[in-house]
Amino acid sequence: MSTKAIDHDTEKLIKDTAKHVFFTEGRFNATTQEIADAAGVNRTLINYYFRSRNNLFDIVFQDAQTQEHEMMDEIVYSDLPFKEKISKHLDVFFKQSKQYPYLEIYMVTQMNQGICYKDKEHMNALLDKFYLEIALEMERGTIEKMRPEQFVLNFVSLMSFPVSMRPLLQETMGFTNEGYDKLLEERKEVIMNTLFIN
Repeated sequence: MSTKAIDHDTEKLIKDTAKHVFFTEGRFNATTQEIADAAGVNRTLINYYFRSRNNLFDIVFQDAQTQEHEMMDEIVYSDLPFKEKISKHLDVFFKQSKQYPYLEIYMVTQMNQGICYKDKEHMNALLDKFYLEIALEMERGTIEKMRPEQFVLNFVSLMSFPVSMRPLLQETMGFTNEGYDKLLEERKEVIMNTLFIN
């Protein structure tokens, strides 16, 4: 194996470990030493590949955003009927939230600290297309008439809130991890029935 391949593998291992520590375990304040220990590498390698702890965090955050954008692009720009797009988005979101239960919380935390979407133009174009499809669905009578932005708020809230607020809701409602997972598995049907008239 070439040195370049080994370098790439080590860099990927560190990034994947950081994602696991942040998004799966919810340890947003983990040190580079803790990430290095979890990855089974020397801490100096994190500085070698990423220069600093903050830079590693930024890269992981940007990777998460890029992955989310690609997923949204694939669904919104597909030829699927609107209801199927919503259904597919829910499938992808809940699958991801099972793998990375703290990802939504992490994204909000980072954005509260001023780290925002870099490609706002792209996001605006995607939303404009989505709003148009929503308006057309309202004309067809498959969803209640409202501002398309309100539909998006309903959709995102119904989907994201139980995930981003999981630690508080699970504790308050007295669910075990397994019980709350089961509750989330039932969300898709509840959301689809709430958003669509037929």
